[in-house]
Amino acid sequence: MRKFIPFSLFCILSLGFSSSLIAESPLASDQLHEPFSQLLAETVDNGHVDYSKIKGDVRFGNYLKALQQTRPENYATQEEKLAFWINAYNALAIKGIIDGLSPSSFFGRVSYFKTTDYEVAGKSINLYDLERDIIIPFDEPRIHFAIVCASYSCPKLRAEAYLADTLEAQLEDNAIDFLNDPVKNSFDVKKKRANLSKIFDWFEKDFKSHSGSVQKYVAQFVKDNGIKSALMNEDYKVKHLKYQWTLNGSLDN
Repeated sequence: MRKFIPFSLFCILSLGFSSSLIAESPLASDQLHEPFSQLLAETVDNGHVDYSKIKGDVRFGNYLKALQQTRPENYATQEEKLAFWINAYNALAIKGIIDGLSPSSFFGRVSYFKTTDYEVAGKSINLYDLERDIIIPFDEPRIHFAIVCASYSCPKLRAEAYLADTLEAQLEDNAIDFLNDPVKNSFDVKKKRANLSKIFDWFEKDFKSHSGSVQKYVAQFVKDNGIKSALMNEDYKVKHLKYQWTLNGSLDN
């Protein structure tokens, strides 16, 4: 005698199976990040992050769980994979702040970046290794203007998640915004000095391998044509600005 599954049970099983497919399907990469994008739109204003509001939003916890379950290696394109890891870094950096960590002191940075592990994509990893072992090997220096470690001197956190279809435009926009922000980078024409973010010191190798020198890399995104030309000729002396580790937002205790 043939046994039938009750319709209600069939629906529950089907939903569970569908959810599993959505978590790992390459076709759903942008869908995965949509809740995070909505949350950022509501909590980020010109780079200022309302951590208190994120902390109390159930969507954030659900998104972190989705990041744990997703396997980005199953995605078909590099854009999907890179968008996943940039979003994962930014989300985990937010979680660190919400959990009470802070990069504002030396020992705080050790804990924030190196000794705190997070579960993402089926593995346990800290922010330091996530950046250097997973994201940087994509060989895309503009990621340094996209991943945000919750500090004032970091690039501004976008009020949206990164998506495969818009990743190129988002990265380009970030680079232009960061290099032309006088708080993060400035250029003294008279003294021929480029006051650059410490990021260009820490990750000098990434920029040199792409353009031959840091100055030539920076020149691609500077809007002022005179400064652009001088940088291309490497006429400036480079000074790295002190990094400010104060929080890039607000968090109520």
